[in-house]
Amino acid sequence: MSGIRPYQSYVYAYPHKTAYRPLPGRPALRELWAAEPKDALSLYLHIPFCEVRCGFCNLFTRIGAPDELTTRYLDALERQAVAVRDALGDTDPVRFAAAAFGGGTPTFLTAGELERLCDIAEKRMGADLRAVPLSVETSPATATADRLEVLADRGTTRVSIGVQSFVDEEAKAAVRPQRRADVETALARIREAGVPVLNIDLIYGIDGQTGTTWRRSLDAALAWRPEELYLYPLYVRPLTGLGRLAGPDADTAWDAQRLRLYRQGRDHLLAQGYEQVSMRMFRRADAPPQGADDHACQTDGMIGLGCGARSYTSTLHYSFDYAVDMRRIRTIIDDYTRAEDFTRAEVGRRMNGDEARRRHLLQSLLQARGMVIAEYRARFGSLPSDDFPVELAAFAGRGWLEEPEPRDGDGDGDGLLRLTPEGLAYSDALGPELFSPAVRAAMAEYELR
Repeated sequence: MSGIRPYQSYVYAYPHKTAYRPLPGRPALRELWAAEPKDALSLYLHIPFCEVRCGFCNLFTRIGAPDELTTRYLDALERQAVAVRDALGDTDPVRFAAAAFGGGTPTFLTAGELERLCDIAEKRMGADLRAVPLSVETSPATATADRLEVLADRGTTRVSIGVQSFVDEEAKAAVRPQRRADVETALARIREAGVPVLNIDLIYGIDGQTGTTWRRSLDAALAWRPEELYLYPLYVRPLTGLGRLAGPDADTAWDAQRLRLYRQGRDHLLAQGYEQVSMRMFRRADAPPQGADDHACQTDGMIGLGCGARSYTSTLHYSFDYAVDMRRIRTIIDDYTRAEDFTRAEVGRRMNGDEARRRHLLQSLLQARGMVIAEYRARFGSLPSDDFPVELAAFAGRGWLEEPEPRDGDGDGDGLLRLTPEGLAYSDALGPELFSPAVRAAMAEYELR
């Protein structure tokens, strides 16, 4: 392994919410969306509730929902949906091309509440859930037959279940109380519901995990022939359950173990007929297409509803306040449920030309298929080698980049910019190196709470 640590930061969104700040003047959504294309929007609804909080989790979610909190949350979500749809206006056609329900755990909601959630997406926002890819996250404890029946009936095309490990002792070590028997029951229910795509999340690097037990989890997942598998390295983050139990995350031996398990998992899935989409995502070669690989979570033209959701225009990313600490999360959720005015953006970050280039490069380069240089040039009027000469030279020097080859053989440099297998393995080190100095500074100044 090189001297560079492979597990520095999972770049699932850029810029990260820790770079967001209160927006001066709280700009009106109607003005933000006035000049934006609206004919292929993505819709994301966030449900910030879970039955338990896993030891590795730093997502915006709380345990349980006392005193009819889910009802009050859905009431607020509906008020927000009405305000946002009104802000989109009626001058230009508004159409949604993809949708996703995430969290938290959307299936923490009852079957009746899931019906209402779908109604909010369809009747308030105008999304035709049966006509677009719809991805929904679930958990073993909440993947009940009545909930899955609702989701299947309302057009869900993909269900993603966080299993993490099929070995009970490893699940316990990750502070995720579950039994394999219950996981298998939940998977059987998902298959019986007839949702076209099943995704299973697994984690490597858990305390006590070995190559043998990792293979056991991989094979247990493969027995269900999932259309997708996500393999996540375990991170120990501040203010999480494991973060409170563990010391500083600076163990090079742990880095080596995670890298070894990643390669084992990657090679095993490739041998079983899966294609690698990114460092984390693997798709069965015969799986039905689902549209964007990120399942509508990170694209421009993104409408996020819920207090943990992001929204993206071409010039501004915005959301509500962010926290990891449970007490602060509860306060933010309570504030959201009491809010009446959803016509303005609260916190976020402006996206200038440099940030847009970085985001495009990050999102494209971290995909196994790479980035078509001509598409980058058509969008920005420049080449990535001109915009990021130092970073790309460093990646190439470490063996992380393939030599670009012209697609048409004319040698004009408009080929494919793509990571090598080693570059994909180091995605969590490569990604942070493309952060702008301004975003780095904002993230460093953020007081984690």
